[in-house]
Amino acid sequence: MKTTTTATKKTVKKPIKKAAAKLSSPISTLVGKTVPAFKAASTGERTVSLKELKGKKVVLYFYPKDATPGCTTEGQDFSRLLPKFKALGAEVFGISRDSMKSHEKFKLNQKYKVDLLSDEDETLCKIFDVVKMKNMYGKQVRGIERSTFVIGEDGKLVKEWRKVKVDGHAEEVLEFVKSL
Repeated sequence: MKTTTTATKKTVKKPIKKAAAKLSSPISTLVGKTVPAFKAASTGERTVSLKELKGKKVVLYFYPKDATPGCTTEGQDFSRLLPKFKALGAEVFGISRDSMKSHEKFKLNQKYKVDLLSDEDETLCKIFDVVKMKNMYGKQVRGIERSTFVIGEDGKLVKEWRKVKVDGHAEEVLEFVKSL
């Protein structure tokens, strides 16, 4: 019986050690690197491409799901501050894996000024590595980790925020954009 227990412990310990090592390693950063070219469907029946935004500062905030409390507040905050971002030469976009139909409804209902990009195929999520395993009601699910990225006028990533808390975040991003 002890042999089986010992063998079981060894089997269990190896994956735990590997998982612990991953947790203790720093999050890899994209800061300073050129963001790969992308195109994404946007509210307002248009397509947004990074190439067309060259020469502008770009703020991309990733959020988990349309019409949820934190995501609604975050969109309201960025919409309220949008004129200040635009005055600094910055474009702001919210991104989730929701459909364009969901985005259009969400934007209309909340009277958002920011455009929302649909990333149903997770292309942008993969570029920015924002899909993570999350706990939801005791179950592990894949979801977007609330994150924000600022791309400089030259197309390089200049700042990233991960595991974002909504309160005060849009203001913090605005202050950073002012410093550029």
